[in-house]
Amino acid sequence: MTSSGKAADARWRRHGDNALRLVAALPGGYAVASLWAMALARTLPGGPASATIVATLLAFVVCAGAVMWAYAARSGWRAVWTLTIAGALAGAIAWGSILTGGRV
Repeated sequence: MTSSGKAADARWRRHGDNALRLVAALPGGYAVASLWAMALARTLPGGPASATIVATLLAFVVCAGAVMWAYAARSGWRAVWTLTIAGALAGAIAWGSILTGGRV
C-alpha cells in the first residue's frame, strides 16, 4: 500500500470512529439515561411523583455523562460497549422492580 493509501485508510478509520462515537453519544446516551430514569424512579424512596422528578433530574446528568464518556473513551467500540453495559444494568434493575410488584 502506498503512503497516500495508508493516509486515506487512516482518515476513513478516524471518520468511522467519530461516527460510531456520535451514534453512541446521542441515541445511546438518551437510551441509557431513559433506562436509568425508569430504574431510579422505581427504586428511590418517597412518593411516586417526587421519585419520578428526582429520577428525571438525575437522568439529565446521566445523559450528559454518557455523551462525555462517548468522546472520552479510547475507542468508539469501548464507548458503545460501556454504554450498553450501563443500559443493561439499569434495565435489569427496572425489570427486577417490575417483577417484584412495581415500586420497591
